[in-house]
Amino acid sequence: MKLGKESLAFLEKLIETPSPSGYEDSAAALWEQEALKFTADVRRDAHGNTDAVINPGGRPRIMLSGHYDEIGFLITYIDDDGFLWIQPIGGWDSQIVQGQRVKVRGRKGNVPGVIGKCPVHLLKEEARKQVTKIEEIWVDIGAKNRKAAEKLVEIGDPIVLDYGLQKLEGDILAGRGFDNRAGAFIVLEAARALAVRKPEAEIHAVATVQEEIGLRGAKTAAFGVDPQFAIAVDVTFATDHPSMGDAMKREGKVKLGGGAVITRGPNIHPRLFDLIVETARKKKIKHQIVASARPTGTDANAIQVNRAGVATALLSLPNRYMHSPCELIDARDLESCVELMVETCLRIGPETELRPF
Repeated sequence: MKLGKESLAFLEKLIETPSPSGYEDSAAALWEQEALKFTADVRRDAHGNTDAVINPGGRPRIMLSGHYDEIGFLITYIDDDGFLWIQPIGGWDSQIVQGQRVKVRGRKGNVPGVIGKCPVHLLKEEARKQVTKIEEIWVDIGAKNRKAAEKLVEIGDPIVLDYGLQKLEGDILAGRGFDNRAGAFIVLEAARALAVRKPEAEIHAVATVQEEIGLRGAKTAAFGVDPQFAIAVDVTFATDHPSMGDAMKREGKVKLGGGAVITRGPNIHPRLFDLIVETARKKKIKHQIVASARPTGTDANAIQVNRAGVATALLSLPNRYMHSPCELIDARDLESCVELMVETCLRIGPETELRPF
């Protein structure tokens, strides 16, 4: 399933739209605008999840879930000299943070800034050996004092690193926040394709909020949709780069360009897993299989235990350098995920067995 230029242009806009957890409104508006091109039934709940519905009234209900929030920062204090002090939204490697350019999303628009810290030359020898903590760095927007800074930003404004989408060699894409705007993109593209493929099921393609701070949006969205089946999509660790020897033993062999990653384990409905793998093989869709012995840290974890339980599976997109401003994905893997999601949904009907055994 080849992605068109229009779809890839939408992905670029989505990646370049700041949407840290709890502040997803700009990404939500963009996602909704795109969904309205192929369905008039687009809903937004009180939590901020956006739901594009295909074939309303069909049976059973299937929820496709990808979160559109990203990690970021929050302004907690503005000092007398106009420097902004911050707390992280989501999980950061503090070694990545220092020296980065940022966007502060103020009420009047984006404000550029940089993350500052004491120069290494001026640190004591012991301090040079330590990783700088996030509470020891600040954002400098060039303001001469607090009053000047407060004309542009205020307490609680969110911040993201200032990186967009960049094309590398072949089909490789680099960018900030593929975790997990790529997932929100995949479920929307799957819904776009299903809109003309006439599934038996009622399809809910849901872009969820606040995954990075506790899988919160998936909990509320799943309660509202009340699906019988669900397929969540997120990124997963690619293990095809240096230093991943031991990690590969835990995470599995996953490579960019290897296709959609299908997870097997206790968080995954066994019949739905089998159906997805069978579909991939039958349709010759490139795929990889990994195992997870614990509940996954994805929307699948929250959806599986909604209400009386949901038959839930997880597709993943291989991702190098996760939670950094230069995450790498392969556009061919995006296509594999979309195609596998679509073809699986087309095989689910009213008689599909819900019970795992």
